[in-house]
Amino acid sequence: MKSKIALAFEKCKKEKRPALITYTVAGDNTKANSLKILNKISRHADILELGFPHNTPIADGGQIQGSSHRALKKGIKLRDVFQIVKKFKKVNPLKPIILMGYFNLVFQVGENIFLNNCKAAGVDGCIIVDLPYPENKTFANKCKKKSINFIQLLSPTTTKDRIRKIIKDSHDMVYYISMLSTTGGKLKVSPKKILENYGKIKRINKHKNVVIGFGITNKTIGSLKKADGLVVGSHLCKAITNSLKKRLNTAKVLNNVVYNLKKKIL
Repeated sequence: MKSKIALAFEKCKKEKRPALITYTVAGDNTKANSLKILNKISRHADILELGFPHNTPIADGGQIQGSSHRALKKGIKLRDVFQIVKKFKKVNPLKPIILMGYFNLVFQVGENIFLNNCKAAGVDGCIIVDLPYPENKTFANKCKKKSINFIQLLSPTTTKDRIRKIIKDSHDMVYYISMLSTTGGKLKVSPKKILENYGKIKRINKHKNVVIGFGITNKTIGSLKKADGLVVGSHLCKAITNSLKKRLNTAKVLNNVVYNLKKKIL
């Protein structure tokens, strides 16, 4: 049976457009608000990434760190993340959700318990930022047994030989980090260069869904729409921060932001 992630890409390809993948932090700025945001933006997003709040980030830039800080201040724990997913899935059973975070939280609860919780909540995929290939092989296989996609990461410095191995071992989606930076950094590389690097990955296996993340905003998204999917995270976390400062309805603001992003790639 095809995964919900694979089906989402198939739908987008039929519509001749990239998948729009959003990233928000679970529990930002409350559990209830986080769920409201997911429910709103899922009307326009094809796949939703949900970060688990973390106090020692490696790849997260200032905007995502701010989101994590707000969630941690409210006492959001891993069990709350699963509760948010479960409630979201009751209303949106077909919309794919990918959990994204760092391995120490998985390690603390134990890989098997973590994956059982993922399965029970309805999680479709996992990105574990600091669990690289080939060290992630055992965990990736455990994910596969539970019908959960393990999403591998590639970067501009990944060698061709390593890309081949990672793609061969990957599931239904691969995440290409567009530049050497933390998230939310200004796009230091031209969209042309990003697509050039992206093309080299796609030539290895044209059937594999490869998405681009890092540095994607309202301004840059249109120039990268040849990709299978585009991930927008810091841009959304910044919108949450600004709406909270102005005491606006966060879910409504995010709905508009994601709607406008979607328009740029149609």
